[in-house]
Order: sequence, then structure tokens, then C-alpha cells
Amino acid sequence: MADVTARPGPGTDAAPDGTRRTTSTADRASGPAAVPAGRSRRPLAPRWRTRLEIAFFVTPALALLVLFVVVPVVQAGHYSLYKWNGLGPMDDFVGLANYVKALGDDVFTGALRHNLTIIVLSIVIQLPLGLAIALLLNREMRGRSALRVIIFVPYVLAEVVAGVVWFMLLQPGGVVDSMFEAVGLGNLTQLWLGDPDVALYTVMFVLTWKYLGLAVILFLAGLQGVPPDLHEAAQIDGASWWQVQRKVTVPLLGPTIRTWGFLSMIGSLQLFDMVWILTKGGPADSTMTMATYLISRGTERSQYGYGSAVAVLLFVFSLVLALLYQRLILRRDTHDAPSRKKVK
Repeated sequence: MADVTARPGPGTDAAPDGTRRTTSTADRASGPAAVPAGRSRRPLAPRWRTRLEIAFFVTPALALLVLFVVVPVVQAGHYSLYKWNGLGPMDDFVGLANYVKALGDDVFTGALRHNLTIIVLSIVIQLPLGLAIALLLNREMRGRSALRVIIFVPYVLAEVVAGVVWFMLLQPGGVVDSMFEAVGLGNLTQLWLGDPDVALYTVMFVLTWKYLGLAVILFLAGLQGVPPDLHEAAQIDGASWWQVQRKVTVPLLGPTIRTWGFLSMIGSLQLFDMVWILTKGGPADSTMTMATYLISRGTERSQYGYGSAVAVLLFVFSLVLALLYQRLILRRDTHDAPSRKKVK
């Protein structure tokens, strides 16, 4: 009779001596886990390959940053230590004398004060006005698309074109004065660009007309991210339209508003072209900004060493204000974000 050897079942293992050993559920669970269906066994990309891909995409941007930002800043810092006219060799080393001269110049400190004034006026005027227009254009109304285009067109115009147009309009006896006289307000006409007490505010009016469209477009983009369900819920609870905007819409627009404030601040510090076209910093330096001071005292007078010192000061002021804004204002958009825990 044939000897029939028992084969190990699914829950048993064959021992070396021929005996059978039962495999427990815990033993089977301690083995290698099965790969779930639908997941591939493709190995992860090697670490060097990932780093190579990152370097491939980041290197061009870093090269441009170094070439057009870092190198000019370093060169400006080097030139600022010399009394150089831009033509001969730099052999007249003066150290920090150019910086001391700039910081002790009343015109330069006045230019810095004008930049700070423009920053404050931009936020005080453009923020509520741009927010009000954005809230209006966000509602369903006839001709909404045309109004959006009309408001945004000044922003896309070249500064030179806009500046020349407004320079002609604001001339004595020009279109602006004629409009005031046509409506019986001829006594309000001014030397809009020739009066030191009025020129800075005239420039600010032109800047508001020029850059208000950017604020409106940014705020409209932020309004698209506000869930309409929140508005409906607030209205069901009895909130008025004004209460909905003040308690729901504006707080949710906080990140967009703070980003626009940062862009407005940096643009106000670097303001040059519109002021240069309208007034060239005059009359009597009443509209002088740090950028126009740099050109008028540096390039036009062939004082490139002194102009480089002013450029370095402008860079330092902009960097300090940007870091303070990031630390005190923009930080609130990220400090509440959930921290990522490392998975071991």
C-alpha cells in the first residue's frame, strides 16, 4: 500500500525533521506586508536625481538674480567708497564720506520724507477706494466688464505716456484749468506742478489714477475666493450688506490686502519715472524722491561715487522696510499655518 505523506496545509509549516508546525496569525502578520492592489512597486527616484532636477530648474533664475541684482549691488557698494566721476580710474578713496554727505543733506532727508509720505497716502487713499470699487464691480450689474477694463487701462499704460499726457493737462491754462473755469470754479485753479505746496499732492493724484487699477484687480481676484455660502449664511442671520462686507468679506481679504500693501510700499520707495516726467523733483525740491535725487545729484552731475552711495542707501532702506513688513504684517498669514511633522 502506498505511503501517503500529509502535505502541510495553509496554516502549517514543514519542519526539518518532517513534523508539522502550526503557523499562528501573529507569525503571519509579522511577515512582509502585502502590496495593496492598485499600487505599483516602482522604486522612488534616487536622491541625486531629485537634486539634479531642482538644480536644473533653479539655476537659471539664480544666475539672473546674481547677474542683475547681486553683482550691481556689490559694484555700487564698491563705487560708493570713491570720489569717482565715471570716466577715469577709481583712485580717490574717500571711505564712508559719501554716505555721511548724503545723510547730512537736507534735500536727501526731504526726499526720504517724501517717499514715506507717498507710502502713507497710497495706503490711506488707494486702499479704501480700491476696495470700494472692487466690491462694487463684484456685484452683478450691466456693463461690469467694460468698467473693469476702463479702471485697469491706466495701469497698463506706459509711465512715460501717462506722465506726458498729465503734464500737458496740468499746464497753466490747460485742460484741467479750463474744466474748472467751465463749471464756475475758476478760483480753484492752481499752478498744479509749479507750486511747492501743491505739487506733491498733484503727483499723488496722478499716481492714484495710474495705480488704482492694480489694487482693484488684486481685490477682485481675492473676492473670487470668498465662499458665497458665508454671505448667504450671514444674511439669513439678519446681517445687512455692510455688516456682511465688514465682518466676512474684508477679513477674508486680509492676505490679499497685505500683499497689495507690500507691493505699494516697495513701488513708492522706488518711485522715479512719473515724478521725473512731471516735475523732475521740483519745484524747489518739493517732489524730490530718493530715486530722482540719485539721478539729479549723481548721473547728471557726473558724481557716480556719490550716486552709488545714495543707491546703496535706497537699497538698505527698502530692504529694512521690507523685512519689517514681513516680520510684523505678512507674518500673520503664515504663523497660524499647521506645522509639518516629520514622519519617521
